[in-house]
Amino acid sequence: MPITIPDDLPARRTLEAEGVAVMRKVDAVRQDIRPLRIGLLNLMPDKVRTETQLARLLGATPLQIELTLVRMSEHVARNTSASHIAAFYRPWSEVTSQRFDGFIITGAPVERLPFGEVRYWPELRRIFDWTQTHAHRCLTICWGAQAALFHFYGIPKYELPHKAFGVFAHRNLVPTSPFMRGFSDVFDVPVSRWTEVRPSDLTAVRDLCILASSEETGVCLVSDRKHRALHMFNHLEYDSDTLAEEYRRDGAKIFPARYFPDDDPLKSPLNRWRSHAHLLFGNWIDEIYQTTPFDPELIGGTASGKSLLDVTS
Repeated sequence: MPITIPDDLPARRTLEAEGVAVMRKVDAVRQDIRPLRIGLLNLMPDKVRTETQLARLLGATPLQIELTLVRMSEHVARNTSASHIAAFYRPWSEVTSQRFDGFIITGAPVERLPFGEVRYWPELRRIFDWTQTHAHRCLTICWGAQAALFHFYGIPKYELPHKAFGVFAHRNLVPTSPFMRGFSDVFDVPVSRWTEVRPSDLTAVRDLCILASSEETGVCLVSDRKHRALHMFNHLEYDSDTLAEEYRRDGAKIFPARYFPDDDPLKSPLNRWRSHAHLLFGNWIDEIYQTTPFDPELIGGTASGKSLLDVTS
């Protein structure tokens, strides 16, 4: 099934050129099915690139996805054109009455700041609380994952002695988890961060389970049963050249480990994580599909109701 996104969104042209099925909204409403409603709170500076990366993975799943792009209400993005934001993004204050089957919160280039010093931290805390009543499942990425764990559990982030940057081997610690279905015992993941959360803080919380980690860069994936959330501290969604662009943008000061062939920045990187990116997002969407209520009004509540799987199978 395709993903439904605005007809004029720049990501549409990119995804169509790659063969990803993209549906016009007028065609989607004619289908006698309920699409999964996924909200994306995009905190990244290059919003067009991030929305394309995530729409690509969501659009590859076998279910119809309706993607809603969301921005902070009280913060104005500076790195994306105002016309793009106005055309395609809705402030969170305008979607607070809506319910989503899944809600994604990205990272942001503020990870070295204390959480309380982030300009939009009060609003983000309200959004985290709102997801508990208006989203069936959440996926948080990088700083967004650290922020969620700090908000819900008080788990701190720690600054690293040097930036974790490159492509690192990660071990599948819980192959029986529905989120890790089909994952290899060891798989590569792009990493780009200055901070970390520590396993000892996570294992002290009963409802948290570390699903994947690296000996070199630490925790990668954490399941949060209490808050119906999956936290990813690294970047399986990255394009093949994303780390290369970061490397050049930062003046080639920090070299990405195990990324360029023969450690030669003139050679094009080989994507060794794409299949696992699709696996993770496919597993997350499948878990939503099997458990979300058919009636959107029941999302986030305690009332019982038929899931999409009950109705369509």
